[in-house]
Amino acid sequence: MIVKKLHESGIRAEHAYTAGFISIGMSVITWCASLSLEKKGEERADRLGIFVGEWAPTFFALGLALSTYEK
Repeated sequence: MIVKKLHESGIRAEHAYTAGFISIGMSVITWCASLSLEKKGEERADRLGIFVGEWAPTFFALGLALSTYEK
């Protein structure tokens, strides 16, 4: 049902895959920015980077579901 709604709204598998790769890049950028700008320690930067990095598998799973739906 969710995949059907996403497809009907114009979101395709390629969009989800692109969002997954962007999420990986944003994870690295977030980690570097948090480490250098916040001065709250490496542990906090690690947690923030991992939080953003966990979005990637969700986007890749949505891409796989959308590509299966599109066939």
